Amino acid sequence: MSFKSKLESAFPPGKSAGAFFLSVALWGVAFGCFQAVMNNYLTDIHNFTELERGWLEFFREMPGLLLVFMLALLHKAGNWKVMKMGALIACIGVAALMIPADKIWVILFIMIWSTGEHLMMPVRQALTMEIAAPGKGGVALGLVTGTMNVGTVAGSLIVAGIFFAAVNLLGVANKLLVYDAVWLVIALLAAASLAAMLIPKNPESPAKRPRLYFNRKYKIFYALELFYGARKQIFLTFAPFVLIKVYDFDTALMAALFAVGAGINIFAAPLVGKLTDRIGYRNVMIYDTVILFFVCLLYGYAGNIFPGKIAVWVVGANFLLDSIISTTALATNLYVKDISDSRDEVTSTLSTGISINHLISIIAAPVGGWIWLRFGVGALFAVAAVMALLNSLCALLVPKQR
Repeated sequence: MSFKSKLESAFPPGKSAGAFFLSVALWGVAFGCFQAVMNNYLTDIHNFTELERGWLEFFREMPGLLLVFMLALLHKAGNWKVMKMGALIACIGVAALMIPADKIWVILFIMIWSTGEHLMMPVRQALTMEIAAPGKGGVALGLVTGTMNVGTVAGSLIVAGIFFAAVNLLGVANKLLVYDAVWLVIALLAAASLAAMLIPKNPESPAKRPRLYFNRKYKIFYALELFYGARKQIFLTFAPFVLIKVYDFDTALMAALFAVGAGINIFAAPLVGKLTDRIGYRNVMIYDTVILFFVCLLYGYAGNIFPGKIAVWVVGANFLLDSIISTTALATNLYVKDISDSRDEVTSTLSTGISINHLISIIAAPVGGWIWLRFGVGALFAVAAVMALLNSLCALLVPKQR
């Protein structure tokens, strides 16, 4: 089945799926560009130290922690409107990075970008499931995730192309000018993503989201998000550090791994979505964390189990497997949709989950660093392996699908 056929099967006509998918595709490229350029920008232009980079990450993740309160203030705004607001805020944030500023202002501008990005996270998932064809929620989420991964690859290539052309073809010596060109491209892509949502016949219906939403029936979902937030931060922060610090992966090799991982997920994410529709979100939530248990152990102990060169290949393959496992997070979104009473309840619950996993993320990073320094990298990932098993036990509490 062609990609177009898959889209038409997962997203039926009449629900503005085309405008939504185009917006997601454009945003994916913008996000990919930002991810590819941010760390080098902080180092080359503003000389951020490791400590300053840590504080930036704290503030960058803060909008995720506060997401439940931001959406509470926007409780009367529908999902399409929140998506538009998020794209506009992100566009303002990245455009502001072209303004000459010191580190404090740079952190503020990145926080503005991050606020827009986080606002779009739950409503993008909710809208995907809302406009998907009946029984195609997993496939739809997989296609959207795959599109975001296409953006990661395309964004990296765009950034590489801009820098190659500027330095090697045009002879631009001032790196700040090149970075400003990248920020302009990202701002234009974010603006184009917003424009794609400004469709003539907006399918928006009045929102009825509660200001703040916690419900006992979602207690398993909240627990799953707690474990997901901890494991996400450990992998985002420390898995690359294992490859760099322990196995001496250089910048080029790490960039290649990220690109390959994103490229694999272009195809893996739709397959994971299709698998979730076939075997059920409960089974996916159980089996992915069982696999994650062994991924954690390999991160921590591959060097003790395998000879040097083989260990390098093992952890590289482990990194790619880790990136595929991350796509299974769509299963929890389908679980929420299945037990929700309305689309507004889905959005509110997903936003609460994001805030919960960001709360634990902010705690997990410094605690994980302390465990590594005090007890070693093996102990850090042994703790992560235990959390994976606890995640599986939580998933076992999810009722079986009929």
